[in-house]
Amino acid sequence: MDWDKLRVFHAVAEAGSFTHAGEALNLSQSAVSRQISALEESLSVPLFHRHARGLILTEQGDLLYHTAREVFGKLAMTESMLTESKDRPRGPLKVTTTVSFGSAWLTPRIREFLDLYPEIQLTVLVDDSELDLSMREADVAIRMSPPRQPDLVQRHLMSVRYHIYASPDYLKRHGNPKKVDDLNRHRIIVYGEDGRPPVRNINWLMEAGLKSGQERRPILSINNAHAILRAVQSGVGIGAVPDFMAADAEGLTRILPELQGPEGEAYFVYPEELRSSKRIAVFREFLVRKVAEMRN
Repeated sequence: MDWDKLRVFHAVAEAGSFTHAGEALNLSQSAVSRQISALEESLSVPLFHRHARGLILTEQGDLLYHTAREVFGKLAMTESMLTESKDRPRGPLKVTTTVSFGSAWLTPRIREFLDLYPEIQLTVLVDDSELDLSMREADVAIRMSPPRQPDLVQRHLMSVRYHIYASPDYLKRHGNPKKVDDLNRHRIIVYGEDGRPPVRNINWLMEAGLKSGQERRPILSINNAHAILRAVQSGVGIGAVPDFMAADAEGLTRILPELQGPEGEAYFVYPEELRSSKRIAVFREFLVRKVAEMRN
């Protein structure tokens, strides 16, 4: 199988069109189309269904795509390991984490890491779905649950604890609850419907201290912790916010400090084959140090 044609096929399958693949490969649309036609002819099978709205992989094309994706992923990993400096970590590092953790905690600390290691080209992907590290969708993940894949290395990064917060403006208008029963008269923001919430019993605030027959109704439901933080800051109501987010946030007052919600754990995760990577090692050490500073 011709390597150049396979490379073009992989780009087309990723892009979904000859035009976008050509832009990525710096080739004309006609050149890309000719390469795909030649590959289909050599294999004697169609790889794409051609439609006016784009390209769709055939069954045979889908099989080839998954194989090519794995091959190019392994090659990218090997290239990174070969080009990494013996003296100083360098090269690309792609990190994925949740939208909340990436936006509220990780991103504000990135500048210091880049100042320390300017030869590392860092990419941060904030995504609440789990990207496949074995397929090189990312090099490293910071996850709020332990990995389920057996070929991944994990290190506990921090415990994620929830407490109750409100804005000074909200407390001025509605009063500061002094005991848990007072929550029955307040505007509660809850975590909305989600198949995989950050921690179990995420909406513990709706039940905390309730007596038989009592019920609380939320003023607002949002299925993102960072959005809940912003709603609390704007004075919408009272909400449970992870301490790692509240630590750097302005305009928050912790209320009923004796009440603590469910506890989750954050993990630093990467593939076994990248265990010797200097880029990953220095990034892990940086995160561990920043977590320790947050505790002090």
